[in-house]
Amino acid sequence: MGRFAPSPTGPLHLGSLYTALASYLDARRHNGLWLLRIDDLDTPRNADGASDAILRCLERFGLHWDGNVYFQIQHLEHYQQILATLQHQQWLYACRCSRKTLANTPIYPGYCREAGFVDDESSALRLKTQDRQIEFDDALQGFISQNLIREHGDFIVRRKDRIIAYQFAVVIDDYNQRINHVVRGADLLDSTAKQLYLQQLLGYPMPRYTHLPLIVDQQGNKLSKQTLAAPADDSHPESTMFLLLRLLRQNPPAELANAPAELQLQWAIAHWKPLALKKIRAIQPPIH
Repeated sequence: MGRFAPSPTGPLHLGSLYTALASYLDARRHNGLWLLRIDDLDTPRNADGASDAILRCLERFGLHWDGNVYFQIQHLEHYQQILATLQHQQWLYACRCSRKTLANTPIYPGYCREAGFVDDESSALRLKTQDRQIEFDDALQGFISQNLIREHGDFIVRRKDRIIAYQFAVVIDDYNQRINHVVRGADLLDSTAKQLYLQQLLGYPMPRYTHLPLIVDQQGNKLSKQTLAAPADDSHPESTMFLLLRLLRQNPPAELANAPAELQLQWAIAHWKPLALKKIRAIQPPIH
């Protein structure tokens, strides 16, 4: 069971469509379901009409999902229930540190861990971490080992503005949707240990992880909305699909270049070889 989980902050760009395609191919190659989740908890960043535009774009490329679309915003009560359970078990504490206070401290030093602050509108919630290694084997990036308390410190699971943090929500969502194989960008590799830690606390099974190399621009920056990446070109889905298969190092035959996207997908599912991307962290599209 695989999934694609875009944020509705704008249209899909080439990098996000590349991730969608890889997760789709991986699920279909294993005769699995491919689910679509809209990560819409960060409401101030959501753009009007973006969710519908994402759905239309995926359909334009033949990336048809299974079942109903899962919107995070519809599951707030469930997140709150699990937060309450962790609070009762004393795994969480209120943190009043400002961004300014932590500007030069990439590893949270635990300022509020023993402060005993009341959880109110001026507080975020942090999860207590432990001095032990969190380890996993990534299908592409190999063996990963992190000590959370030394490399990250206690991390936020609910922000001061009461918005549920990504690290927390993604664990609950993957469990709720029974995701057992996560295919996503290598920019999230550093977050995975936090998610594994939460899975262990909550008694959830660990999915298998595949972290894809990032699509970067000529300056080496990840394609993203923040770097003003252009929307994916769906006016000619066959040429964009062929480019994506090349970026995924699948070596599609030249005769497929002008074939309909659906036909290219059929070929790509049958020939999916993710290990062509092994140990690669970044890929740059060809310059036209």
